[in-house]
Parts: sequence; C-alpha cells; structure tokens
Amino acid sequence: MKGPRTLYQKHIDAHTVCTLDDHGHVLLYIDRQVANEYTSPQAFSGLREANRTVWRPSSTLCVVDHVNPTAPDRVAAMPDAGGALQVSYFEQNCRDFGIELFDVLDKRQGIEHVVAPEQGFILPGMVVAAGDSHTTTYGALGAFGFGIGTSEIEHLLATQTLVYKRLKTLRVNVHGRMGAGVTSKDIIMALIRDIGASGATGYAIEFSGPTIESLSVEARMTICNMAVEAGARGAFMAPDEKVYAYLKDKPRAPKGALWEQAVEKWKTLYSDPGAHFDKEVELDASALEPMVTWGTSPDQAAPIGECVPDPRLESDLIRRQDLQRALRYMGLEPGTRLAGVPISHAFIGSCTNARIEDLRDVARIVRGRKVAASVRAMIVPGSTLVRDQAQAEGLAQIFKDAGFEWRQSGCSMCLAMNDDVLSPGDRCASSTNRNFEGRQGAGARTHLMSPAMVAAAAICGHLTDVRQLSMES
Repeated sequence: MKGPRTLYQKHIDAHTVCTLDDHGHVLLYIDRQVANEYTSPQAFSGLREANRTVWRPSSTLCVVDHVNPTAPDRVAAMPDAGGALQVSYFEQNCRDFGIELFDVLDKRQGIEHVVAPEQGFILPGMVVAAGDSHTTTYGALGAFGFGIGTSEIEHLLATQTLVYKRLKTLRVNVHGRMGAGVTSKDIIMALIRDIGASGATGYAIEFSGPTIESLSVEARMTICNMAVEAGARGAFMAPDEKVYAYLKDKPRAPKGALWEQAVEKWKTLYSDPGAHFDKEVELDASALEPMVTWGTSPDQAAPIGECVPDPRLESDLIRRQDLQRALRYMGLEPGTRLAGVPISHAFIGSCTNARIEDLRDVARIVRGRKVAASVRAMIVPGSTLVRDQAQAEGLAQIFKDAGFEWRQSGCSMCLAMNDDVLSPGDRCASSTNRNFEGRQGAGARTHLMSPAMVAAAAICGHLTDVRQLSMES
C-alpha cells in the first residue's frame, strides 16, 4: 500500500502472506497464539483426526484459566468431571504436540490475557490470535490481537496462518484530564455507551490522544480489552516509552542487543501523519464521571449520578422493547437513582480489571473499612504472580481485614465458572466486561463498573459514587 498508513494497516501489510481476492481477504501470518482448556479441545481433536502436527509449537502458550476453581487453597483437582476432563485432555495435547503449558499449579498460571503480557509473550508489532474475544487486550502493547473460533484455532495450529478479511479503521481520540474517581474503565464504558454495542462492528479501533498517552500500560489494557464490547475486532494503541519500560524486564522479552534492535523497530509503529481513517470519534475525558451499567448490555450504562432511563422516551420501537426487557430482567424501575440500588455481591476480577494496579485502587478504598453485612465480596486476582505481589505489598491483608474473600486466580465469576456462580435474583457489582442475561448465573443481575466503584459498593451495600468514599478517607 502506498501513501500514509494507519497502525492497523502496517500490521496487516507486514503479516500478509498473499492476497486472496479483491474483497480484502488475505492469508495472514500469526506470530503468537494463547490457548486455554475451554475453547481448544475440538481444535486439537481435529488435528488428531487429520493426523496433522502443530506447525510451530513455540508460538503457542497454553494456560489453564477457565474451569479451574478459585478457592483460597489451590489444589490440582477440578470440582467437576467435565472440567477435569477438559484439563486432562489439555495437558495431553500439550505433551503430544510439544506446546508449553501453565497448568493450575504453575506459579505463572492465571487468566490468559493477564499472563501473556506479564510474561513478555506479546510484543509490539505482533499479530496474535486466540480462542477468546478479549484477545483485543494486546493492543495496549502495540500488538494486534483478535479472537477466533475453534475451526480457526485448528487451522492456526496446523499452518500458523489464517484466512483474514481486512477491517475498516476507526480512530478514537481521547483528550481532557480525567477527574477524581474516573478511570480507564469509565473511558471505555462511556465510548461503548456513546457508539453502541455494534458501533465498531467491522472496524479496528485505534485509541490516541493525550489522555491515552497519560495512562499506564495496565489501564490501557482495560480499554483495549473492552473495545470488543462495541463490536470491534481489534484495538490498538501506538507503543511508547511506557510500553518499552513495561516489557523490558519481562521473562520473554528480547535481551541485550536484540532488545535495542527491537525498540528501534517498535518506534516505527504509529499511524503516519495524514493516514486515512474510515471513521473518527472524539471523547472528552474531562466530562466523564464514574460509570455503571443499568441494563443487560455494556452500552446500557450511565454516570453513577444519573437515574435508570424511561423506555417510553425512546422513539425507536425495537430499541424501546430492548430497554423494557433489560429493565424487567434487572428488576429496575425507570427513574430509580443508580446510586442507592442495593447489591448482594461484589466481584473484583477478570481479564479486564484484576491486575496489580486495579488491586491497589481497591485497597485505597477499603483500607480501614468493612464490607457491608448484606454483601458477599470476592477478589480473584488475574494471575498467581499478581496474587503473590498483592500479598507482598500487604494488599491481601487489607482485603481480608475488610471482609473480602481473597481467592486464587482464574476466570471465575466473570462467566459463572465452577462454584463462583450467582443465584437467580442476586445483584452483583462487578469489575468484569459483560453484563448479559445469565452471564454470572441464571437470573443473576450484573452491574459493570471500575474496581474502585465495586469496592465502594461492597462497603456501602449499594451502588455508590466512589468519590464520596474517597473524600471521607
């Protein structure tokens, strides 16, 4: 491609093996894949049935993260026969095909999208695919990550390539200084609210602007992680000095002269001046407040100071019916103030918000306070290494003193795995990425928000503005 190029176009051009047609389809080389025990079994079975090998085993990292229990005392045994079978077959596949595995007792185990970056397995300029939609997380490092289905996992394992269709490009420019209590979670929730759950369908998003540049790498991961909830198939941020510093001492990052060469190459990973984007959106972070969802889709969200909307004010019939259904499921009445809605559970975890910076935010809110007697509150760190660091920093003791359950790493209540499941009618303040019907348990009701907002809700026993607790500290 001639002329100025976007960061997305640079990645795709550099990884295109050949062009397949005039409609944007290419054969795309994939640098890395992360696999879990939950979405990979059929892919490995397909390889076995076709008598195929894995083309490049060293490009794949396998992590047990979905079906493992998160009880405070970690054991290798799975709580149910189905999970045990998935894990044992996963282990067998890794042995037979020569792929590295972080099993449930490995000190590096955790949620794949937390583990891969903290190991330095994902680097700027890479194209990464995995059987999980939140592979978009890796865009925070200047890589291009996207989720794929089981048949694509099989094809990728066998060939290290995928048939891929180029996406349109959307640039989201975020400017303005974030106010007290506002986090990167609020930025992405506000964007999803503004453009809708399908507003970025068919696009790769590039996030740019001074506000993005001011964020830490972990905060950027939260934004890229949830970009998929607006329909995006990928999300990007140009790598910078913060990214290089984050990666420099990671176990799998290049060392010595290779590191210096890599950084020089990474410095070319940005959208050229004058590059064309198919769509552009501006977002003023200084106008944002802490966000919370009130419905059953991530775009059904509002600032904590607002009220539940009235579907009768919606002119579009289909959308009005969607809003009515969401409020029936959530058990909420139009006009109800969001601040004050009682909760029964508080969950801090997931690949969106369970890194060490998230846990530090929570500790600042709950230090010296107690979880409300009516609330069951859980913290599930994103990885075993995060858990160990939180304990070393004294955060774990703060959580336990406040009345939180301090558990082992895993996907857990994000998608109702194992015993980490809500019951019908339970209402949960959650730091996760999806609030679909039944996502955390059949009939359970989920309110998405930042980890600090979850902590505040756990302390108060209801949805609340974290800024009020911050002022009281």
